[in-house]
Amino acid sequence: MTAKKNTPKLRDGVMKRGNTWSYVIRVTDPETGESKPKWVGGFATEDDAKAARDEARVKARRGEYVDRNTITVREYLDEWLDGHAMEIKPRTLSDYRSCIRLYVTPRIGTMRLQAVRPSTITKLYRDLTTTGGRNGKGLAPKTVTHLHAILRKAFRDAVETDQLLDSNPVERAKRPRTDVDEPGNIWTTAQLQTFLQVARGHRLFAFFHLAAYTGGRRGELLNLKWSDVDLDGKQITITGSTAVIKGERVNGTTKSGRSRVVSIDPETVAVLREHRKRQAAERLLVGEDWRGDNAYVFTTGWGEPVYPDTVTSLMSKLLRGTTLPRSRLHDLRHLHATTLLLAGVPVHVVAARLGHADPAITLRVYAHVVRQAEASAADIFAKAISEAG
Repeated sequence: MTAKKNTPKLRDGVMKRGNTWSYVIRVTDPETGESKPKWVGGFATEDDAKAARDEARVKARRGEYVDRNTITVREYLDEWLDGHAMEIKPRTLSDYRSCIRLYVTPRIGTMRLQAVRPSTITKLYRDLTTTGGRNGKGLAPKTVTHLHAILRKAFRDAVETDQLLDSNPVERAKRPRTDVDEPGNIWTTAQLQTFLQVARGHRLFAFFHLAAYTGGRRGELLNLKWSDVDLDGKQITITGSTAVIKGERVNGTTKSGRSRVVSIDPETVAVLREHRKRQAAERLLVGEDWRGDNAYVFTTGWGEPVYPDTVTSLMSKLLRGTTLPRSRLHDLRHLHATTLLLAGVPVHVVAARLGHADPAITLRVYAHVVRQAEASAADIFAKAISEAG
C-alpha cells in the first residue's frame, strides 16, 4: 500500500506550510464590497500566526487592514523623496536625502517597512546619540530631533497616503529632548553697537545692520532685491531665501513658504541709502566688467550675489580684533527678538517680523524671555494703578 501524504490542515484560519506558519482571513474590498481571502505567511510558530491572525481580524472588521508588503525602509524612503521632489524646497530636499543616507539607510535601510516598530526607531535614535557622528562620536540631540521630524513625515505618508502601515511607529518612539532653535550667546544692546561700529568700515556693513534691526534670516536678506525695498515707506518685503546646494547658489521660498513685510526705522533707511550709493560707485568703477543685473541689495565688489557662507565667515573675522564674546550670525536674529519681547512688544508682532508661521513657535523658542517679562508684570500693573490714583 502507498503511504498517504500528510496534507497540511487549516485550523481556524491557521496552517503550517513547510517550516513556517501562515494564516488566512477574509477582507472586504471597500470599493467593490467583495470579500476575498488574504494569506499571510512566514511565522516561526503557530502561536505567532494565531496572534497575527487575531490582530488582522480586528483590523479587517474596522476597515483598517493593510496588505503584507515586502518594501524595505530604504526603498520606501527613496520613493518618498522622489515623490516630493517638486514640493520640497531644493535645500530642504537635499538635507532630507543627506540625513537619510547618513543615519537611516546604514542602520535600518534593509528592514521591511512593515517590520519597523517604535522600539526600532527608539534604538536608532539611541545609537545615533552615542556613536552616530564622525569618528564614532554621538550626534547632537538637536540633529536626532531633526531626523525624527523627517521620519515622522515619511512614515505618516506611509500610513495616510500609501496605506502601507496601519500606524506610525515614529510617533511613539522616544527621542532625545532639545530646545527648538535654541539661542546661543546673545549680546547686550551695547555689545551690538560695538560690533556694528567695527563692521561699519566694511562694504557689507549694511547686511549686519539689517540682520540686527529686522531679525531677518541670512538667506532671506541675501535674497533681497532693491525692488523689495521701499525706503520712502520704511519697509522691506521678504519674498524668498537663498541657499547653497552642492556649491551652487539656489533661490527658494522662505522657511514658512510665505512672504512678509517688515518695517524699518529711519536709521536703517539711511544705512540702506548709503549702501546703495556705495554699490553704484562700485558699479561705475568696475564698468563693463560688472557681473550683476543690479537687482540684489547685497553683492560682491564685482556685482555678483553674495554666497551665504561669505557673511558668516566675515562676522567671525570682524570679531577677531575685538573683546566681544563670540556669537553666531543667527544670534543677531535672536537678539532682535529678545530685545523686542523684553520691551513689551506683543508676541504675535514679534512672530510676524521673524516670519514664524505660528506665535507658538516664538513662545517656545523665547520661553525664557517671556518668563523674564512676566516676572515684572505684577510690579508694572501695581505701578500703573498707583499712578492713576
